Amino acid sequence: MILPLSIPSPGEGVWHIGAFPIRGYALCIVLGIVAAVWLSERRWIARGGKPGEISDVALWAVPFGIIGARLYHVATDHDLYFGAGRSAWNVLYVWHGGLGIWGGVAGGALGAWLGARSRKMDFLALADVIAPTLLVAQAIGRWGNWFNQELYGKPTDLPWGLEIDPSHRVPGYEHVATFQPTFLYECLWNLAAFALLLWLERRFQLGFGRVMALYVMFYTAGRGWIEMLRIDTVELNHVLGLRFNVWTSIVLFVAALIFFLWSQRKHPGRNPSIYRDAEPVHTVVT
Repeated sequence: MILPLSIPSPGEGVWHIGAFPIRGYALCIVLGIVAAVWLSERRWIARGGKPGEISDVALWAVPFGIIGARLYHVATDHDLYFGAGRSAWNVLYVWHGGLGIWGGVAGGALGAWLGARSRKMDFLALADVIAPTLLVAQAIGRWGNWFNQELYGKPTDLPWGLEIDPSHRVPGYEHVATFQPTFLYECLWNLAAFALLLWLERRFQLGFGRVMALYVMFYTAGRGWIEMLRIDTVELNHVLGLRFNVWTSIVLFVAALIFFLWSQRKHPGRNPSIYRDAEPVHTVVT
């Protein structure tokens, strides 16, 4: 029975302007990217950077990030695209959903590094500027899962349970009406982590990649417990009793923690300059 206070899912995730389709999933991704670029631009200028440089880096980072996110998703959800009754051409249909965050971060980091080199920007300073804004982008992007009615959690009778149409329910749960809204949990977690990360950056004058390291730790901590709520089983199932993405979160959390401690000991304080081979510029981050 659907509860009166449950969260409804959208009746459709695609709208048409003439013959042109507007997909809710793609719209959320685009809005998240725009928000991250805008916030990063403001943060970069506050650090003494030149206007337009973040947009230039985004021209590298965004396509690399999308490609990386798609490759990660296909690698971990390969049964959706390969095998009997599947079409490998669906790998190209990004707008139908399916982007793996860690492939996106890895691909985006590679693109950002290439863009930073072309502008003689210090990559670790750039990473620290961008890191908090990624949480905002991910918070917005998660609403794409709501439009697609996908990646929800276990059945629940909580007042904020998410209504899922019968055609989108995971096999074995056809008679369950409401599920844990994992997209909403991750959205709220990311926004809280964004606020905390900004406070820590200002309070302790973090630099040399430590803001990025904290981003990884905050996100993986939240992603780990949210993954435990999910019931979709099409990805690489379980490894030693845990979902593959949970293990990914654990490994990345530990790696980020090690980097944070190493950076704190090796390079205490803030980057003296946000450009390579430049005189130190002392500014206040906003």
